[in-house]
Amino acid sequence: MIKIYYYNRCGTSIKAKKFFDEHGMDYEIVPIVEEPPTKEELKNMLYQSGLDIKKFFNTSGQSYREQGMKDKVKSLTEEELLEILAADGKIIKRPVITDGKTTTVGWNEKIAEAWAKK
Repeated sequence: MIKIYYYNRCGTSIKAKKFFDEHGMDYEIVPIVEEPPTKEELKNMLYQSGLDIKKFFNTSGQSYREQGMKDKVKSLTEEELLEILAADGKIIKRPVITDGKTTTVGWNEKIAEAWAKK
């Protein structure tokens, strides 16, 4: 089943949910702020996404700025960055959507269309 790590005040999260609803797709909503993915889940999603870990950070968010992440993402190890992401759901770019094999960060309509066709 598809999991949407969702924030109800995020326009992109709302757009993703609307897409899945319009296509009659089953999914599970996980409130990302209250229930951020664990470090291990994030590590799996990182590899499934094929993205650089920096893409998992919500660079326009308050948590990102308050923690001085602009400089930290350049110098910390992947393990340290995963710990930071797992500790604060607001610092993760939203939505994170996964089916357990493929993961997207932010809205990727191309991947969502592929899921809709399954």
